[in-house]
Amino acid sequence: MKWAMPPKIKVLEATGAIADGRVTFINENTAKVVSSTGERTYTVKFNLDKRKITSDDNGSVYKGYLGYPSISVLMLKKVLPFSEKIANALKGINWKELNEKYKAYWKTEFVVKKIAERKGVSSTEIDEYVKQVMAKIKELAFEKLE
Repeated sequence: MKWAMPPKIKVLEATGAIADGRVTFINENTAKVVSSTGERTYTVKFNLDKRKITSDDNGSVYKGYLGYPSISVLMLKKVLPFSEKIANALKGINWKELNEKYKAYWKTEFVVKKIAERKGVSSTEIDEYVKQVMAKIKELAFEKLE
């Protein structure tokens, strides 16, 4: 079964997780990703040869889309595009706090882009990056690893 496309904000959340050093590889097909608050740790399992991946984050489990922990692992494995420049601009963001405060991903995205702009990354650069990552996710059409 294929993963649904994630909300665009999840690309930025994944990039931020990498910037914060919250992704750790346990072995060749398992990684742990710590949430932005440090309260939760998600397990990502994958078989990249078969384009299969799974994670126990809420978006993956309850909404059926490729969640940010999986996206961050795929970026670190060089399967999806990754931007060091954008990552540095997204370092230290408390995603959970923003998502709970604004209750809409588009509002969180707006705030995150303002933070990035203050660090020298334009919203146009971010939009182009997200577009590239989303296109690659769609092209590769990852399936759920059972």
